[in-house]
Amino acid sequence: MHLTNICVLGGTGFVGSCLVNALHDAGKRVRVLTRRRERHKALLVLPKVEVVECDIHDPQVLAAQFREMDAVINLVAILNERGPKGEEFRHVHVELTKKVVQACLDCGVRRLLHMSALHADAGRGTSLYLRSKGEAENHAHTFAGNRLAVTSFRPSVIFGPGDGLFRRFAALLRISPILPLACPNARFAPVYVGDVVAVMCNALEDDGTIDQHFDLCGPEVFTLREIVAYTAQVIGRHRLIIGLPDWLSRAQAAVLERLPGKLFTRDNYDSMQTDSVCDKAPAQPTRVSTVVPGYLARGSRDDLYQSWRRTANR
Repeated sequence: MHLTNICVLGGTGFVGSCLVNALHDAGKRVRVLTRRRERHKALLVLPKVEVVECDIHDPQVLAAQFREMDAVINLVAILNERGPKGEEFRHVHVELTKKVVQACLDCGVRRLLHMSALHADAGRGTSLYLRSKGEAENHAHTFAGNRLAVTSFRPSVIFGPGDGLFRRFAALLRISPILPLACPNARFAPVYVGDVVAVMCNALEDDGTIDQHFDLCGPEVFTLREIVAYTAQVIGRHRLIIGLPDWLSRAQAAVLERLPGKLFTRDNYDSMQTDSVCDKAPAQPTRVSTVVPGYLARGSRDDLYQSWRRTANR
């Protein structure tokens, strides 16, 4: 299956921007759908990338944008919701996936790559997030029929320049001498964004990946406490990390989810009751220590870029 024209939803995010650049470098023509076109100048300068400002939740818009596309990649997701329990997760994960699948079928799109989450399960997921991601993944594979070839990807937490994992903890550790840490023993297998992108690009035209669900994990398993301690070591901060017991972790989530930014929520807590590690999937190659110090160190290119973005209120 030779695919040239690719439409990406969620192409301006952390994973999406890396994927769009990789597709562009591979000679693909990429259309990125976004709510605010002018905020993504790094993509606008790429000659084979078209950035379109539109409402991706409008089925007519999706149909118009998917015409003449060979493949669609859906990366859109949220970790926290603002509204009533589960409604926004269903809107962003489930309902959007239904619209994407239908628009692909209506427009004759041949290939769909769908980003899910490790241990997403519509029935047994431990959180609203995991259950909604599982339902969306099920729909993509079940309702595509034989006219749309679907592959889904289930990563553990993803790291790399611009991530929301190591960089978030680095920011907290730089300003706070003590860090009360919820769910300190939750386990993760962080996977490098470059490895995730490589798997997705390789799967795009590999017929052997059709109707497959790929669990993606890095080669190392860390507890959350170990991730935070490693981050403190890399940025050169000696901090007291206090692991909270289960009841206090949930209480912390109940408080923090009411604050701006929702640093931690009860649904995040529920997600972390399932270790984000792979059971049998082969590990992706990149280790945390080969990448993270390069973008966490003060004065690194990524650190300077993110500081500029904060100063510019972007």
